[in-house]
Amino acid sequence: MADRVGEQCTPCRPTPSGVVLGEDDAESLASIFSALGDPIRLRVLSIIASEGEVCSCNLEGPLERSQPTISHHTNKLAAAGLIVGERRGRWMWWRVVPEQVASVASLIRTFGGSDS
Repeated sequence: MADRVGEQCTPCRPTPSGVVLGEDDAESLASIFSALGDPIRLRVLSIIASEGEVCSCNLEGPLERSQPTISHHTNKLAAAGLIVGERRGRWMWWRVVPEQVASVASLIRTFGGSDS
């Protein structure tokens, strides 16, 4: 067994040469996964994705949350690049960013070793 940093013991494989995240990509993804790590935000994203576009006011009922709470969660999802909003009068209308969601899904599939 190796007892010094950098040494390999006999059963170890060489340094990984497959898909390895760089530091910047890992930081970006950590932000996205942090945004997705909250059940309310997952529900917000699923509602917006299922409707195509949703006004913030229409999220209060299904989520049983106040407008300030809805705003907090939509802002986290927007900061992660998963949704975009457009102010119309007093309300924000939210849409999913399909390229960002597809990119995250593709990366997760890559980690799993699946091409589908």
